[in-house]
Amino acid sequence: MEKTTKRRRIPNTDSIEELAKFWDTHDLTDFEKDLEEAYEPVFVRAKGTSLSIDLEPPAAQHLEEIARSKGVKETTVLRQWILETLHESSPAGPRPNRGLQPRTRKTRRG
Repeated sequence: MEKTTKRRRIPNTDSIEELAKFWDTHDLTDFEKDLEEAYEPVFVRAKGTSLSIDLEPPAAQHLEEIARSKGVKETTVLRQWILETLHESSPAGPRPNRGLQPRTRKTRRG
């Protein structure tokens, strides 16, 4: 009697951890029929301007502690502070604060 194997599917997720775990235990050649060629860039950098900020080590360490306590990256804390200051100094007045939230990835359900 032949044993039928359930065919695994490539996870439909944006989670790097989930995809890494999957590909650690699977071979890409087993999924050749499921692959499609991408003609457009898949990962596009968000449009914006990058700035470089030099901080003294004690200030950088303090920023790192604040970010860690909020569960976000240092750049997220700085971006929020900058946006709050810009909004407060705008002629229209301050805007509501969305607060600092850890980023969560949206997963696509298939």
